[in-house]
Amino acid sequence: MTKTTTTIWDPAAHLATIEDVAAYLEAALHDGDPQLIAAALGDIARAKGMGQISSETGLGRESLYKSLSSSGNPELATVLKVISALGLQLHVSATDQAKIAV
Repeated sequence: MTKTTTTIWDPAAHLATIEDVAAYLEAALHDGDPQLIAAALGDIARAKGMGQISSETGLGRESLYKSLSSSGNPELATVLKVISALGLQLHVSATDQAKIAV
């Protein structure tokens, strides 16, 4: 019997371009799960370098690792700082179900 070895898949290793990063975060946002979004931001921050993100945001590296994990719960201010440090912007669009009277 042949023995199969596996390795843990690290999404950060596959985020080589800003287009990869944007598509990855867009998919997490589309899913809508806050823990998935935080983890995706953590993956992207690790791909860019958590130390660099820490210095650009003024936030501690260890606190970024903790808050940008699947069990983290980052504040909105943290999310916005990290997104800005990554060179990204958030955009809003109406859904098909939007029914707001203006």
